[in-house]
Amino acid sequence: MDLSVVDLSPVPADGTAADAFANTVAAAEQAERLGYSRFWVAEHHGRTDRLAGTTPEVLLGRLAAATDAIRLGSGAVLLNRYSPFKVAESFGTLDGLAPGRVDVGVGRANGPPAADRALGTSRRVESPNEDHEERVRALVSHLYDAYPDGHEYADLDVPRSGDGPPVPWVLGSSPASGEIAGKLGLRYCFAGFIRPGFAERAFASYREAFEPGALPAGPDEPTGTVAVNAVAAETDAAAARRRAPAEATFRRMRRGDLGDSTPSVAEAVDELGEAPEPTPATLDDDEWPRSVSGSPETISGILEQLADRAGVDEVMIQHAVPDHGDALESHALLAEAAGLEPRN
Repeated sequence: MDLSVVDLSPVPADGTAADAFANTVAAAEQAERLGYSRFWVAEHHGRTDRLAGTTPEVLLGRLAAATDAIRLGSGAVLLNRYSPFKVAESFGTLDGLAPGRVDVGVGRANGPPAADRALGTSRRVESPNEDHEERVRALVSHLYDAYPDGHEYADLDVPRSGDGPPVPWVLGSSPASGEIAGKLGLRYCFAGFIRPGFAERAFASYREAFEPGALPAGPDEPTGTVAVNAVAAETDAAAARRRAPAEATFRRMRRGDLGDSTPSVAEAVDELGEAPEPTPATLDDDEWPRSVSGSPETISGILEQLADRAGVDEVMIQHAVPDHGDALESHALLAEAAGLEPRN
């Protein structure tokens, strides 16, 4: 099983965006050493007191300078907010900075109303699925110079390294996103930490709709990864305690009050009333937790179960570990659990 990372650049307690980005760079460098396949960064708006990652295309330029081998990408650029051509230009530039190792993961989402207004994002689209499909198609056509002669964009170019254009991925948390990825014949990443109950249906929709060769950037057969909120520690009990901030944050989301910062482990345990129960080593057939935890031995089995259900060979790790040292230790233990081959 391959492992990858998606990093939201959480702002540490009493820290700033500068601290968050320094931690993200350190995490990318560690992920490369440990043998992770790819390292993606996220896009969130209106939450910079907690999450500094607003602009993946900028942060990825810094990561390109700090790494040599690991694939770098966005998880995700929210394509409903931007011109596909501008996104293609940005990621073509990143390909020039990290030749042949850039992924462009695209999704769609609305944020806080004020942020959407400031970004000029329409919150109401007549046919949202068709709109998203056309935007993804346009992005790939720009990246791969695939517009036919005579098209109004046929003479437009984007920067290129010559080592292969950025690889597009469709990201989502519903069967609709899986169907779009399949119709376009692209790679698909399901956000299992957002709507875990839809994971298997989303991948089924993806495979049923898959059309190889629909766009020039696609694989020959369905190819995907599932993103899971997962943390590890030396013991199952310690890992469950480390999972507490993720559980507390989810409760806050359900209340519509995320607070000013991600809670520490101690704060999260206090909010929850006790530390979470360890994730069982064997999940029930219909059980897909929003977050999982365990010792290396336990977590390896859990991730294998979830990957098997999704029908993928890669799991992308997203976590809400507020302490940077704990987060790096968790990544190291997860790499050990998956048997990753370290890079020299």
